[in-house]
Amino acid sequence: MVVRHLPSVHALVAVLDQPEMAAVRAALSEHGHLPTRRTFERRLKRLPSSLPEQIARLGEQLLVLIDPWAAGGRAAAIDSTVLPACGGVWHKQHREAGVVPHTSIDTQAHWTKSGWHGWVYGWKLHLIVTVGDVWLPLAATLTPANRADNEEAPILLDAMRQEQVFILGDMTYNDPALDAHCAQHHRMLVTTQRGKYPHTDDGVEVRRLFHQLRSHAIENFNGQFKAIFDCSRSVPTKGLLATQRHMLGAVLVYQLVVWHRFRTGGSLRADLKPLLQAA
Repeated sequence: MVVRHLPSVHALVAVLDQPEMAAVRAALSEHGHLPTRRTFERRLKRLPSSLPEQIARLGEQLLVLIDPWAAGGRAAAIDSTVLPACGGVWHKQHREAGVVPHTSIDTQAHWTKSGWHGWVYGWKLHLIVTVGDVWLPLAATLTPANRADNEEAPILLDAMRQEQVFILGDMTYNDPALDAHCAQHHRMLVTTQRGKYPHTDDGVEVRRLFHQLRSHAIENFNGQFKAIFDCSRSVPTKGLLATQRHMLGAVLVYQLVVWHRFRTGGSLRADLKPLLQAA
């Protein structure tokens, strides 16, 4: 949902005059008048703060409609995926000195070290996704990349209303405070354990199974999501608010596409990108 250059009101009217956009025009207008450019800008600025709540509530409704846990246990995978910032990178020595060597640098992004990609300057999309035959986003936030996963996790979990759920995470979520937070909401946190491998305790085989389920759900979802919205490369936005609007808006659109497929009887996982491209 990136709007870099808002169209003029006349151009917008021309688009909305198309028959298929009559319903959109009616929803946007009041007494036949469209909002001004300033109104659009003001509302777009407020949009990012409302998106996590909308994603959580729509995810809740999709759980009821689709019931992806009917054939298995109630489990959800929690993880973050790194998104490189657009433009240049802000190196540590320049950041500490308060020097921005190039105008293309997004100064609101930050650094993180990914086990797969190495050092990345950018953002983190934090997600909770159902484990099952259908991958439904239940909660999402976007932060600068230096935000620790276990610190952002309570915000994601507080957005969910579902209790009696297994929350499956990797080692970054192995945190006693997070475990206590889950227990307060009648959830069980299952994560990879620290220490020298191989582990030999009684729970190792159960954790191994849960880790496979987590990886299959969240990693496949991230791969599909990035392919659909072409965000394997740098994000096309600059600044926290614009990037939140773009990426969290994409999560909401993904949920709406799954909802549409459910209502029309189509696949909930296959060919979602062609559907969006044809829309």
